[in-house]
Amino acid sequence: MTVQPNSIEARDKAYQLHSYTNARALERDGSLVIDRGEGVYVYDNNGKKYIEAMAGLWSVAVGFGENRLVEAAARQMAKLPYYHTFTARSHGPSIELAEKLIQMAPVPMSKAYFTNSGSEANDTAMKMVWYRSNALGKPEKKKIISRIKGYHGVTVASASLTGLPNNHRSFDLPLPGIFHTTCPHYRVFKQEGETEAAFVARCAKDLEDLILKEGPETVAAFIGEPVMGAGGVIVPPAGYWEAIQKVLKKYDVLFIADEVICGFGRTGKMFATETFSLQPDIITLSKQISSSYQPISALLINENVYQPLADESANIGTFGHGVTAAGHPVAAAVALENIAIIEERDLVGNVRALAPKFRSRLKALESHPLAIEARGIGLIGALELKPRDGFAAGELGPKLLAVMVEKGLISRAIGDSLALCPPMIITEAQVDAVFDMFEASLDAFQKQIAA
Repeated sequence: MTVQPNSIEARDKAYQLHSYTNARALERDGSLVIDRGEGVYVYDNNGKKYIEAMAGLWSVAVGFGENRLVEAAARQMAKLPYYHTFTARSHGPSIELAEKLIQMAPVPMSKAYFTNSGSEANDTAMKMVWYRSNALGKPEKKKIISRIKGYHGVTVASASLTGLPNNHRSFDLPLPGIFHTTCPHYRVFKQEGETEAAFVARCAKDLEDLILKEGPETVAAFIGEPVMGAGGVIVPPAGYWEAIQKVLKKYDVLFIADEVICGFGRTGKMFATETFSLQPDIITLSKQISSSYQPISALLINENVYQPLADESANIGTFGHGVTAAGHPVAAAVALENIAIIEERDLVGNVRALAPKFRSRLKALESHPLAIEARGIGLIGALELKPRDGFAAGELGPKLLAVMVEKGLISRAIGDSLALCPPMIITEAQVDAVFDMFEASLDAFQKQIAA
């Protein structure tokens, strides 16, 4: 990309540090500046049109440019642009959203607690777990188990829960007391000759062995995404969650379901907790809760978690946690309207209706000479590229992504996997357009690297 002096791209390079970006490469190559969005499409500042097949960051469920959300924000901004939920203060939108979330929760939950991002939600879940253990007179029960390749955020605590090396390297993470068990990616982590059922049994045994090694009296919680997102869209094998939950129950370990990506319809149910028959004690939510039109996240906690927290807050005199914009009235109003749109337009039904086509088109790409595996469920998936001589691990994905963007398709390279997570309003014709562009990009990239 040629960056013109004084252009918006040049100013971006000059003044902004970007997340998940090689800063030196940005200085050299510049950024893609998105100017506006409409439905499943976004347009850059030069007017080029793209299918946004990642829904931004796994999150714009109702698509771009939804006027109902704009109007909901404007109404609330005019009425009460800000208030907090500290010191027994509240406001209508946060109360209504808390009520809605508890009523629609996939398993019985007691209270909703608001934060601003998935990272903050998982960070808060970790603090709640520690607080609860102290309330129960079990100060030694503080360790938390996550999984290799799991993604739970980027705050100091949530990045420690994340099981991806680049979220730890040079940040001096993870924190002590956080452990990572086997990733449920069968193709990558299976042993020679191991069946899926045997692999599932080993995953559960690895978790149990880790709990026993650390001491069940010291292990407080386990956190997991029902389907791993930023680890490469990893769908666990059949029976995995049943086996894992048996271990957690056996050793009195709380289960935190990270539904930040999966929640609000992505897997074909309103929550992936339903898709996989989970029984979590805490559910963390963000992204599609507001289609990311406003920053908001939530934790849903059951009575088993809430009652000790309430007791300890009475003992201390306060639950000493909170952030300024948590449960922000504008964000809560937008989230309520967003959920109403998902329900009224049956977008979860649209996911179910289109999932077979999405999956079949994705699976067909697996036969491409560059591909090694297609993975997905509902309207979330990824295609992984084969290792290739002359290319380091993780080098092929970004190069293919550049070809896709040139053709007008926005995906996300997760190492050598290209992820797809389109807005849930996508049509059958648009699904075909996504995969037509994907296939054309693969063919063009194959010619490029063979030249």
